[in-house]
Amino acid sequence: LMCTHPEQLIPRDMIFGISGRMLSDRSEDAPLDLGDLPAIIKTAREKGAEGFVVALLHSYIAPEHEAAVRDELTRLAPDLFVFTSSGVWPVIREYERFTTAILNGYVHPRVAGYLGALEQALADRGVPAKPLLTKSNGGLMNADEGKQSCVNMLLSGTASGVIGAAWLARQAGENRVLTLDIGGTSADIALIIDGMPQFGTGEVIGDFPLHIPSVSVSSIGIGGGSIASVDGFGVLKVGPESAGSTPGPACYGRGGNRATLTDAMAVCGYLGHAPMAYGQLSMDVALAQKAVGEVATKLGRSTNEAAQAILDIAVSELFVEVEKLVSRSCVDLRDFTLMPFGGGGPMLGCFLAKELGISRVMAPRRPGVVSALGGLVADIKGDFIRTVFALCNDDIAENLQINLSDLLVEGQDWLHNRQGFVGPSQAVVSADIRYGGQSFEIETPLLADWIETGNMTAIREAFHAQHLDVYDFNDKHGEVELVNLRLVMIGLGETVQMPAVEPISGTAIPDRMIAVFQDGESREVPLFLRENLLSGQTLTGPAVIAQEDTTLAIPPGFSGQIDSYLNAHLTRTETPDV
Repeated sequence: LMCTHPEQLIPRDMIFGISGRMLSDRSEDAPLDLGDLPAIIKTAREKGAEGFVVALLHSYIAPEHEAAVRDELTRLAPDLFVFTSSGVWPVIREYERFTTAILNGYVHPRVAGYLGALEQALADRGVPAKPLLTKSNGGLMNADEGKQSCVNMLLSGTASGVIGAAWLARQAGENRVLTLDIGGTSADIALIIDGMPQFGTGEVIGDFPLHIPSVSVSSIGIGGGSIASVDGFGVLKVGPESAGSTPGPACYGRGGNRATLTDAMAVCGYLGHAPMAYGQLSMDVALAQKAVGEVATKLGRSTNEAAQAILDIAVSELFVEVEKLVSRSCVDLRDFTLMPFGGGGPMLGCFLAKELGISRVMAPRRPGVVSALGGLVADIKGDFIRTVFALCNDDIAENLQINLSDLLVEGQDWLHNRQGFVGPSQAVVSADIRYGGQSFEIETPLLADWIETGNMTAIREAFHAQHLDVYDFNDKHGEVELVNLRLVMIGLGETVQMPAVEPISGTAIPDRMIAVFQDGESREVPLFLRENLLSGQTLTGPAVIAQEDTTLAIPPGFSGQIDSYLNAHLTRTETPDV
């Protein structure tokens, strides 16, 4: 009764009805009346509309009315863009389908304009390569597709980070990884299992569900620029308010005067010992001490103690979010390696691993560009879906075969004609399946051969096994419903290789000793410069590893070794907390 609704992306006076009704059995209950469209266009123009999103009931299975409205709008108003919900993502459940289509239209004008300007700028500079864009599903698409399928880019940055991390994990022989990507305003966490990112639907943009396939990433408002404050009850809080890039943390000397997580790291002594951001940033620890000092006064603590408290609060916030992810995913983190990256991930990675009981941490050689690496190694990838919504028995075998054939034709056309891809490809088939009476489905991997041969038993058994894996129980005698059939069409890119470095033996030599405030006391710890660390060298915490794009803080109880690709592998030498 006390819930609040998100502010509508499209106000009510910009929403128009039209007569007609298609039913879920694809029959027409009432004919479509296009006579109101001229008046609707006139009113929309007067209100400043830039385009239309057409969203009608049952269009996931019967898109004919949406297509007719789209065609007539295009004929009458060719200067306005038009998207249909069935064209954006034809998934059952109208709220999710409508919202996804609205998000696509909402960001289209700015995204299309930006991509057009990018293409023109590249052409003006004589760059022959055509830009490829990262997608929320961890794949790539060309710019023409990006101008229309804008919604597929909304989570592309976080997805690219996980794709890059998965590539690094496979290269280093790490099969089960928890990623920690911390930037200026937020932290993103994800799981990599058997060397592969995990995927799902139902991610959220602000307060709105996004129903397209995406790399499963959980976000929390903890970043390097997260502001520390003390509320009216004297409780210390960190985030979600952020100083952003402008003015940024106080220690950057750009006008920020409120204590941030980065300022706390500087006060504790972890930052300011090496060039930052390739010469674009300088560190003023005195400004950080002044900002954190104001928080310390409100808490009745010393400046160092307040800075340590800010770090502890940030780690505890991350801990809570990771625990939620672990509960949903049914995994034991003691089997995982934590991979921190981004500008802030390595600063907190080891501290979070300690709290989670994780024994291994892998810090990439260049943590600041893992997302860029993800874009470099990603394949061209498109998702396609057909709603079936029927009991999974022999009666639907022929319908499944028809739908799979249609999806394959659509996927091949998208890959070769719309993306212009020439090379080896792969088609991955799955289905959203549930037991009768359940409200939500589990995406279950399938073999195309099962559908082509009508082997419904194999499909049901695959679902039973998937349900057991996710929920630790199944019901082999229960009714099974197949809701959606899915296809992922992948254009396999060229394999990226990075040369390994011949390892040496010996202990890494620190650049010098520095003072850090750790575990309630000040201590001298070795400072290592990342560019001086060689393959095969070892080191022992506590220590700090500084480099241009981040700082790796290593608390007591960790020992490390540099691998052949110059990643730092840290192992807890003390018994993990359980």
